[in-house]
Amino acid sequence: MAGTKQFDEDEVLDRALLLFWRRGFGATSMQDVAQATGVLRGSLYHAYGDKQALFLRVFGRYRTRYLDSLREALAAPTAEEALRRYLRLAIDMVTAVDDDEVTRGCLTTKTATDETAMDDAIRAALRGLLDDVQQALAERLGQPDAAGRLALPPAAAARLVTTTTRGMVVLERVYRDVAQLEAVADDLLRLMFPG
Repeated sequence: MAGTKQFDEDEVLDRALLLFWRRGFGATSMQDVAQATGVLRGSLYHAYGDKQALFLRVFGRYRTRYLDSLREALAAPTAEEALRRYLRLAIDMVTAVDDDEVTRGCLTTKTATDETAMDDAIRAALRGLLDDVQQALAERLGQPDAAGRLALPPAAAARLVTTTTRGMVVLERVYRDVAQLEAVADDLLRLMFPG
């Protein structure tokens, strides 16, 4: 039937997500997506519009999954353990390897540092995810179990954690040293919860 998608949309979007995550927005063409998904380029354009529209669609999936994982980590019984779990999640995500044994890094940070990706729509999507991360962290760090132990106000602590995890992405890309990232996480926890 004309106008009906002839492919498994979840599979196509997941493959496109992995491709953008691995290669970055600027280095990924619609032809690359077509090859990775097995869907003709014209069908991709018809179904999703241009590359930016497709990227925003897959980034939405990434955002949902990331925030679900964040909320699961933050559900720990203490604020310190919640933050420890989130930092472990962040390290695991940026050091995960794909089929070629290459680390994917962080889709958000990789996109934010790609000048070809920085238009208003993509910037808004990235900002939305980072705002959601900071809000979830601030809410968890603002709970009574953190009162009197947290070295900073919850919103400032959330901002610092978010900034530190973005910096950890850069360290991973340069050093490829998980132990260094774990040391950064331990240092941050000691600063956040002194004594």
